[in-house]
Amino acid sequence: MNKLLLGVLGFTLTSLFAQAQTYNSGSFSYHGDPLPYRYLKPVIDENQKLPLVIFLHGAGERGSDNEMQLIHGSKLFSDSLSEYPALVIFPQCDKESYWPNVNIIQTETGINFQFEADLLPDSPLQLVDLMIDSLIQSGIVDTNRIYVGGLSMGGMGAYALVAANPDLFAAAFAICGGGNTEVASRYSRKTPFWIFHGALDDIVPVEYANVMNAALTDAGGNPILTIYPKANHNSWDSAFAEPELLKWLFAHNKSTTKQ
Repeated sequence: MNKLLLGVLGFTLTSLFAQAQTYNSGSFSYHGDPLPYRYLKPVIDENQKLPLVIFLHGAGERGSDNEMQLIHGSKLFSDSLSEYPALVIFPQCDKESYWPNVNIIQTETGINFQFEADLLPDSPLQLVDLMIDSLIQSGIVDTNRIYVGGLSMGGMGAYALVAANPDLFAAAFAICGGGNTEVASRYSRKTPFWIFHGALDDIVPVEYANVMNAALTDAGGNPILTIYPKANHNSWDSAFAEPELLKWLFAHNKSTTKQ
């Protein structure tokens, strides 16, 4: 195990192998750019490799307090840690930034999101990408079981991160997000997606879910689309209540699933 890399990530051997039912704090940095994160992990032995889950929060949880990103979704994983043991990481995006490279245009009818084809460079999501690489190099991650999910801005980030790494993730989910349909063919056959959205969403309209579902399907994928007829933007409440979500997510393993 690469102790230097673990130290850079804010982990230590003691913390890695100690029992933790709550989220510990850490920070990753690259060329002076910081990425605070909170992480959850089960008890493991020194030679055990863990599934890795990256969860990307929404715009309302941005900041530098390394706390806000736990508001939505963290309890889902902590309550299920014994059933689905994994290294779960909640990074935090800076207040003035956005996970992927997106042009946000306010119009008379609402907000229009234009997703750039070059999704990661100079974005906080690039730091997440580099952090994942460092974790893989450290040897603690089961590379056949890496997952990503997110809500709103984080759902957009999930699409972008998978598009930038089409061979990396075993499965992904996006809640009330959207993505670049032109790059869906990069990963549609390789990464199973579960898409959630509220039909009444007035922040990120449900059309963004519909067009991503269509793009992934047209490119040969088989995404799952769940639309909540009475939900507005906070469709994450319904998504996190789905009894099959974690079972579906962790059932995917690249070593046993034909890509």
